[in-house]
Amino acid sequence: EMKHPFSSYRKLFPILEHTAQLSSCSQSALSLPVRQAVDDYLESWLRRGADWGYWMELVGLARAEFAKLIGAAADDVAVVGSVSDAASGIASALRFDGDAGARRRTVTTTLDFPSLCHVWLAQRPRGADVHLVQAQPGASDGAARIAAAIDAQTALVSVSQACYYDGQTIDIAATGRAARAQGAIQFVDAYQSAGAVGIDVRAQDVDILSAGAQKYLLGIPGIAFLYVRRELAQQMIPTVTGWFGRVNPFAFDPAGLDFADGAARFNTGTPPMMCAAVARASIALLNEIGVPAIEDYLQQLSAVALEEADRLGLEVVSPRDPRAKGPNTAIRVPDAAQLEGRMFDAGYVVSARNDVIRIAPHFYNTADEVVGALRALARLTQ
Repeated sequence: EMKHPFSSYRKLFPILEHTAQLSSCSQSALSLPVRQAVDDYLESWLRRGADWGYWMELVGLARAEFAKLIGAAADDVAVVGSVSDAASGIASALRFDGDAGARRRTVTTTLDFPSLCHVWLAQRPRGADVHLVQAQPGASDGAARIAAAIDAQTALVSVSQACYYDGQTIDIAATGRAARAQGAIQFVDAYQSAGAVGIDVRAQDVDILSAGAQKYLLGIPGIAFLYVRRELAQQMIPTVTGWFGRVNPFAFDPAGLDFADGAARFNTGTPPMMCAAVARASIALLNEIGVPAIEDYLQQLSAVALEEADRLGLEVVSPRDPRAKGPNTAIRVPDAAQLEGRMFDAGYVVSARNDVIRIAPHFYNTADEVVGALRALARLTQ
């Protein structure tokens, strides 16, 4: 029987009393601190009518918690609405036209989240050339495939640190080195990794990284964070902008367009304050526990999932090595969307994508819950 190192935290997630929520690749379980943060926000709105100072303070605190999680300074993080918004802001600061020497190429993969691919494809009218590397489900050589596609024409390399579909992870330090060697910059989508896989933007020499809150960061949709390496940010002028991207938003100068120092130039309009209140509480919980300990435990749960799936004769799409994947173990099934509903009836919240059911635990889940979900899946499909 595998020991659960975080059993004392389970009481913070009330759904676990009756349902095994294993859908952190899509939406993690609601915690009591998050519920409290929402209640506190509503209370301030109710009592004070508008408390902009306090709400903006929450945005700053959320940004600081995310920065701490990835080993960055809070000043190097912008707050936006989604990772798609973050990517659009970055894309808007790149120039794909002009002289013959302009870099036109963006490199990404067929297993990156479609939303990001769509942002890069939307730059084609501006002269961008998008190269989609053919990715392989279950592979562990993704970084090498990406590196091989980077050339002297490449402006941007866009990678998912962990894949939404099968959980395969990419060594972002290696792909970043390959990009730098060709004079390109790297954009890291950490939506499926932040909170579950260790990130240290300084040690990994990351240029740009973004993640939203509702997956392994334990929050809700509506907010995302964007880290930009300071020297790089200072050289970038986005055309996707808003008043919070100014040096002083409260100057209210309609005729003056300046850009704040660092990542703050990628802020746009009024930040999502209620979502920030949630993100501050949820990421603080992760920082209290520490992502390295969470990552170790989730790799143990991956090993349990892979072994049990094999025993049951289920078809695993994810990499076979727990170190080559995030927490998500994807099982190929017929009619995944319908099966997701039947799994819920059996007491398991899981997440369907295309032709797979994703079993995606977090630190609050037990090995028994993972095994139980796979056995339910086998019963319902075989």
